[in-house]
Amino acid sequence: MSTNQEQETVGIILAGGRGERAKPITLKSADYIRSKAMIPFVGRRLIEWVLESCREQGIRRFYVVTHGLENRNQIKLLLGHGERFGVDITYSRSRFDRYNVGSAGATLHNLEQWDLMGRALVLPVDSLFDFDLKSMQAAHAARDALVTVAAVPRTAQEIAGKYGVMRTDALDYVQGFVEKPGPQLLGELFPQTVGDAGATLPTNAGMYLVDCARLRLLARDPELFRQSHQRLDWGGDLLPWLVSRGHPVASHAIGRLGDLGNVPDYLETVQLVLDGGYQQMNRLMDPPDRQHPRYWIHESSLHMKDDLTGTTLADKIEEGSVVIGAGVRIGQDVEIGPGVRLDHADIGDGAEIREGATLVRSACGESAVIGPYAEISDSYVGPMAEINSERGRPLRLEGHAAIGDGAVLWPGTRFCGVTVYPRLRVPALVGVPAETELRSADDILRWV
Repeated sequence: MSTNQEQETVGIILAGGRGERAKPITLKSADYIRSKAMIPFVGRRLIEWVLESCREQGIRRFYVVTHGLENRNQIKLLLGHGERFGVDITYSRSRFDRYNVGSAGATLHNLEQWDLMGRALVLPVDSLFDFDLKSMQAAHAARDALVTVAAVPRTAQEIAGKYGVMRTDALDYVQGFVEKPGPQLLGELFPQTVGDAGATLPTNAGMYLVDCARLRLLARDPELFRQSHQRLDWGGDLLPWLVSRGHPVASHAIGRLGDLGNVPDYLETVQLVLDGGYQQMNRLMDPPDRQHPRYWIHESSLHMKDDLTGTTLADKIEEGSVVIGAGVRIGQDVEIGPGVRLDHADIGDGAEIREGATLVRSACGESAVIGPYAEISDSYVGPMAEINSERGRPLRLEGHAAIGDGAVLWPGTRFCGVTVYPRLRVPALVGVPAETELRSADDILRWV
């Protein structure tokens, strides 16, 4: 291996999961999984943003761990071998799918297959990271770490019952892990957080800088070898195993992590990006409107006329009949009617937002139709979904409602926290409890 290759950091993208938590965003139909890598996010597919953010920091070789025919084909059709991005992309071989049973197991098997010996940045495809690779590399080298864990500092209130915590020493070496501690245990284990609301603790962001050669040697340990052929995850299995045996695992703080693995976190991350909360995304996204620095409107949409008044969106904004607040992105060829209000909303290409509709803290997929006077807040509407609504019977979505691709909803529907699977036709329903999943026609009949 050349000296340049030894000093180079390559990217390993773990893209083999099924995205169960993110349904219906990861569903194209009830029986067809959309790869997590292909989740639409702020105008592009998620894996494109992951790739770009790493490329911007100097990574030029990527290795993508996929799983199954649908997952592998979807990603490869989008990325190819990296020609469009100016990088080189290699994919895991299909015969290794049976061994890709856990994020760490998949990593270890493919490190060997790809014969990687230098540094690798291992990261999942269902998260958005704000990080400085150079500072992470410097910390990794200074501590002679086998693995450096990207850490997000969080307060005890943020952590309680939701995030695992790393116990670290004064030099940021990891000494142990505490899995999702409650408030009482947090206070006992980390007394520095008691009475100090601003005190933070390191939580595992799920991104790792690894020494490939040393990790490959350890993978030959009989116990670890056996586990890697059964189930071996990074956070729950491999890292605790390494720390318990005294191998140097370090922690390094990064700026921010956005988990896109479920609908509430997806929407929160969209809003943070549109509010400028991710420095890398600020650099990667197109510049916002010069007069309105926190919204983006594609030129084609500014000149698009609606079929009710025949006026352009630019006209309606100028006269005040359309109100656009902060944190709004409007894609290409979007038609917006009069009386529309948008605030912290992401609108996909080709969507239609009919007269009087309101979207707040929400995402609307490509070619979706939002009917007249619909009221949508804190919700996700998938591509090609049809949200029918009328002035006298407005449709309302709130509380992290999620409408899958191509689903059709009738006027008068009121959903709070309800999930609708793709392509279902849902009559006007009210009173459906939050967290209900409408997966089939039979599910709908229970509430009619």
